[in-house]
Amino acid sequence: MTMAAHDSSARWRTFFTEAKEAEIVLLLSKQSENAVLDITFHELQAFDPEFAEDVLKDPRKIINNGRTTLTEICRERGEDLDCLIRVGELPKDSRRDLRDMGSRDIEMLRSAEVICTKISEIKPRIHRAVFQCENCGHTIEMIQENERELKEPLKCPDETGCGESAGRSGGTRFNLVMNVSRMVNNQWIEVQEVPENVPSGAQPSRGQVLVEGDLVNKHLPGQRVVINVIPVVHSEVKRNKKTPMFDIIYHLVSSEHESTPFTEIKISDEDRQAIIDVGARHDLLQLMQRSIAPSVYATGVVHFVKRSLALQLFGGVSRVNKDATRSRGDIHILLMGDPGVAKSQLLNYMSKLSPRGMFATGGGVSGAGLTAAAVRDEFGGGGRFALEAGILPLSDRGMAAIDEFDKISEEDRRTMHPAMEQQRLDVSKGGVKATLNTRCAVLAAANPKDGRFTKRGANESVMHSFNETGLPPPLASRFDIIWMLRDEVRVDDDERIARHILEVRTQGVSETKLDEAMEFDLREAEEGDIFDEGVDGSEHLTIEFLRKYIAYAKRNVNPDLSDDAKALILEYYTNERQSFGRDQQQYTETEVIPITPRALEALIRLTEAHARMHLREVASADDAKMALAIFRHWREEAGIEDESELASGVSVSQRNAGNTVRSIIRDLCSDKGVAELTEILNRSETRGVNEYQVEEVLSRMLQGGELFEISHERYSFAR
Repeated sequence: MTMAAHDSSARWRTFFTEAKEAEIVLLLSKQSENAVLDITFHELQAFDPEFAEDVLKDPRKIINNGRTTLTEICRERGEDLDCLIRVGELPKDSRRDLRDMGSRDIEMLRSAEVICTKISEIKPRIHRAVFQCENCGHTIEMIQENERELKEPLKCPDETGCGESAGRSGGTRFNLVMNVSRMVNNQWIEVQEVPENVPSGAQPSRGQVLVEGDLVNKHLPGQRVVINVIPVVHSEVKRNKKTPMFDIIYHLVSSEHESTPFTEIKISDEDRQAIIDVGARHDLLQLMQRSIAPSVYATGVVHFVKRSLALQLFGGVSRVNKDATRSRGDIHILLMGDPGVAKSQLLNYMSKLSPRGMFATGGGVSGAGLTAAAVRDEFGGGGRFALEAGILPLSDRGMAAIDEFDKISEEDRRTMHPAMEQQRLDVSKGGVKATLNTRCAVLAAANPKDGRFTKRGANESVMHSFNETGLPPPLASRFDIIWMLRDEVRVDDDERIARHILEVRTQGVSETKLDEAMEFDLREAEEGDIFDEGVDGSEHLTIEFLRKYIAYAKRNVNPDLSDDAKALILEYYTNERQSFGRDQQQYTETEVIPITPRALEALIRLTEAHARMHLREVASADDAKMALAIFRHWREEAGIEDESELASGVSVSQRNAGNTVRSIIRDLCSDKGVAELTEILNRSETRGVNEYQVEEVLSRMLQGGELFEISHERYSFAR
């Protein structure tokens, strides 16, 4: 140990008086709730480089000496404060991945970038314990450094006390004096390494962090933070015996919340220039489209699907309004399709492509699920609950790709609405109340319950297919775009798709040869490259460069709408609002609204995303035209006449038929006390409702308990 560690108290005193005088005066004025002094590592390094290095090597002793010295300085100036020191902004050479923390890092000061996954309740822990001798009344003060064991005096001092020992016959006892002792709040946090640092196929490493004092309740599940910690070890206990194996627990010294998104993506000056050059290309959208899962052949509607996915990667601009309300910028997309149409491949690729992308399957998510859950506290909470984050909070500021969306749990179905629209999740479970951020784009894929979607009728919308997934209809309204991918027989397309698959298969490298290093990994050749070539000879961007491009655009470009773009969007919106009804509204019993402000916001997000893709600070009319083209196409494909169908799952014709049949049954029951099926059918036919529609309405009313069958084909309203 160097001299700096031995005389750390003197060095601290010099540092405090010379470099931190103003902060100490602020502490003494008690303007801050907690007596905490924040120190950056470069301040220590500028003061004394040797001393700063010793803080990294022996942090527990030196920082405790600093706390004691600072407390003494405050007492000398007339204030009895229990001071804390927070050392942050550690150098890069002290940064470790969580999976690399080992024996060489024990009792040293280290930093790691992590995601908080679980937060326990606050528990007070005694920090400075004062004991009183029963024999003579002498008090002894003891600092409690171990969070798992209370350290008690063994003997009363001979010099100032009676000199008796505790525990032996005729000795003394020591009682804890609570009103004099000092307690500090403690909290356990479970952390997980960030997804981009996890090797392919590996499980993310986890760790338990002990938080103390002013740092409690400063972290939420799903947050990304840089933790500055002291790794300590505790022996494992099996069958009431200690083992030679040790668990690592991280004592939190300080933490730094991320202020700038996507800082984990390093962009050099050369990368920045290449990004600007690519952003200036006139065929940028087509290039981006080709770069989305190049191995998936695009035909028919898949062209538009890939185009919308490219816009989703960039997203619109999230804004906070003057009235404190928030406007969502992330774009949500749902892919419904038959088996074998490459939905899972698209989702997998998008999760890898997006900075902070996470992939999950609706049926394979347990525990916290997609949103959040209150689970039994594993930190020794005695049956209490701790809050655990699900996929959406963990994907904050990124993308959540959810396959088999139709298989999500009932709990998640109820909480997905605020998580997707307001992008926040108010959790009140097991006595735990918290608000979690879910500021991420959602890309979901859903399958039909019966294995394959049925063909839609001429007057049926995409909600006919959505209802076949078994998902609640209101969930459909949370998606900006819904695509239907059908596996249909087309001779020309089938041949082109088959040729493409064969080419992709033959150009791939055997996994066995890669594992045995007999062949080089083709993905390694992408490092530093901007462009790659597909099997059809077309040019697309490499994954590495595209991730940098997206991170740069989302970090630096926040476009506003130009007057021309606003005019185009406004014109489309007003025309659509008036398109249905002037000549047809008179034949419907309920008002039809073809488009709502929710769709208008989706248009704005698509326009901003197209401008952000082109690195434009102002979204032009061209951006609005492209957004309108994509939006119009999916709306035409969807066949939605009334926006309310997205929320209810009931089409205009179904709703009108229901109102008509309901009115007929009411009239018949009022006249005759009962409604017979024959009379219902006769009157319905005269009002334009066919037999199939009548049977469908009657079935819904019977299932909902609105109607009951008195006898065969004779009905009455339930009382």
